[in-house]
Amino acid sequence: MGDDRQKARALDAYLVAAARAGDHAALGRLVHHRGPRLLAHARRLADDSDTARDVVQEAWVEILRALPGLRDDAAFLPWALCIVSRRASAEVRRRVQGRRLVADWAADRHEDPVMPDPPGPGSDCLAQAVASLPPDQRVTLALFYHQDLSLAEVAQALGIPVGTVKTRLFHARARLRAALQENDHEPT
Repeated sequence: MGDDRQKARALDAYLVAAARAGDHAALGRLVHHRGPRLLAHARRLADDSDTARDVVQEAWVEILRALPGLRDDAAFLPWALCIVSRRASAEVRRRVQGRRLVADWAADRHEDPVMPDPPGPGSDCLAQAVASLPPDQRVTLALFYHQDLSLAEVAQALGIPVGTVKTRLFHARARLRAALQENDHEPT
């Protein structure tokens, strides 16, 4: 796996350098190569495919504008994931603010805001446990396990210290373990 990661980083470095030099084909290959991982990351953050696509599209615009300032071409993925994370975070904040406005309006009218249905009894236990994690832990877990980033790369992608990454992973694992153990002890 380490060899594959190094090959991917080398390809990133080559494509970034070529794209920076104006090679449109290299830019297309870079989008094709890293786009799916950025989209998967955005989906985990936004929990909505349409929003995730919008977030990634906006992120690519920012990535292209900032590409000349990238110091380490091989560090493209964590750098791009950081941009996607910021974009998704801004979108989630915007949505939360919108929900607050709806809730306030509904409270003023003495009505309940429309809430999504809870997951059904057939839902996957692990998926439910992961979904119940605080957003910062869920994102850290996703970058580390799903995106296969190192601790340092996760820290770079989120703009936080490595120690904070370790702490979030520790607490996320503990919560998942507790949730899964609790589920094992429930009567069926």
